[in-house]
Amino acid sequence: MSEYKSIDKRRTANPGDRIADEEQTIEEKAKQLAVDSPDITGDHIQVPTYFIVEDEEGNQEALHHVKDAEEISDVIRQARTDDDGNRKWW
Repeated sequence: MSEYKSIDKRRTANPGDRIADEEQTIEEKAKQLAVDSPDITGDHIQVPTYFIVEDEEGNQEALHHVKDAEEISDVIRQARTDDDGNRKWW
């Protein structure tokens, strides 16, 4: 077997991008950070691993910042529309 095939395929460049093998609660996911370090300007940057969103019925869902990026974008677009469905830009 080649050495390449023996490498764990779940590895990512950023450990914060990993999805845990065991089940986690929304509260546990909400505490995870994908990035927690200073940037080149010296500002301290924190990026959550999961974005917690709420649907119209009030149910919460944890969206992974990489795996669910398209759905996160959809949520942001929905948040930027008025009652008539017109986009609002702030």
